Amino acid sequence: MANGVFHTRYGIEINLTYEDLGNPGYDGLLEEITRPVGQRPRDLLQCLTDYRGGQCRCALDGKSPWMFVRRRRRAGKVMWGAAHLPLTHVATPQESDKHKAMKERIARTASRHGLDVRTEARSEDGRVVTDVLVTGAGARVGWEAQYSRITASTVRRRSARARERGIAPLWVTADATSALIDRAPWARVDDVPWQRIISPLALIIRGGVRHLQIWKCAPTAERSCPENGSACGKWHSGWFLPALCIPQERATPLDELVVTSADGEHLPVRSRDRHGSRRASYLWALARDVKRWHEITGETSAPPEADPADDEPVTYSEQELDSSCRYGAEGPHTSSPRPRRHPAPTHQTHRPASVPPRTPRHRSSPGVPALGNRPLHALRHPHPPLRSPKPQSMPRLPPHRPADVRSAPHANHHQT
Repeated sequence: MANGVFHTRYGIEINLTYEDLGNPGYDGLLEEITRPVGQRPRDLLQCLTDYRGGQCRCALDGKSPWMFVRRRRRAGKVMWGAAHLPLTHVATPQESDKHKAMKERIARTASRHGLDVRTEARSEDGRVVTDVLVTGAGARVGWEAQYSRITASTVRRRSARARERGIAPLWVTADATSALIDRAPWARVDDVPWQRIISPLALIIRGGVRHLQIWKCAPTAERSCPENGSACGKWHSGWFLPALCIPQERATPLDELVVTSADGEHLPVRSRDRHGSRRASYLWALARDVKRWHEITGETSAPPEADPADDEPVTYSEQELDSSCRYGAEGPHTSSPRPRRHPAPTHQTHRPASVPPRTPRHRSSPGVPALGNRPLHALRHPHPPLRSPKPQSMPRLPPHRPADVRSAPHANHHQT
């Protein structure tokens, strides 16, 4: 994040590392530039590089040169920082219809199974508005139907506010390139018309829900070693999509996740990268898998460090004004588009003694019938295996008889 911005109304450069912002003659300047964007002109603050006519990375990428100021935490200290605003996006009629249809489907499913449902649920302080708030015996789940573009910083900020109020965020999208993927607990479904979303047909979750797999790395193992590709003799564990599990697991329908997430049978998991980097990914998994994962790795699902509170004191380091554009290098708070993601399974390597006893699993089929009006208890157990259709027998041909040349004329001969 940049340590300075240009004020387009006053024509001054602001240094955020000074208590007087480098402009001692302007009273109330800090309160003005830290107002929410919706309460001030969007073009009030400009990137210094763009203002000075330099090569602004955001302008070259077709993004907004306008900035906003907020608190940030660095090395245990709270400071002011400036970041680029994302481009505004107005939902198209198709996006709006899909958004409404998804909200209605989630609310209808939760209500049908006896869960408490509130749409457009507003928190007591008015700072959090949830598309669909589903409350069950295990959790309060805040469903966010996201069919328009959104930035990673917005996803993190809204998810953190939901957690502070005891709500487990769950973002659902149909866009494989969405910035919300891995940035918060999420689920991805197929991109279908709104009529299909609202229909009673099953919507299968294609991403965001995984299963725990544990295997001994031996020459006879069905999986290769995630470390060196050979047999290392150690135990490995990782989160895999249902189709990549051994044996193959059943895919989870969206309606099922609506119920099981509120009942606590599916839990959100925050898993760190196995190479030790600071990157972490979110996913949903069965509660029994989450318990075993915590026993094996010692990790917890504690949320990341929250953003500084509005009343935390700010430290002013009084540095020289840096006019370089930080777009693209602002850490996780960037509005750049992302390519379609195929996140790799999160693996861990451990000693055999640390592996807890394996709980029995139901071997199930990848086929998923529609939920219909099944009772709640039917959602909590995998479907029984679907029998493979009996192969159709080939029609029986008459026994082969050699042609009688004396009674049947040759094809090249004409009968006289």
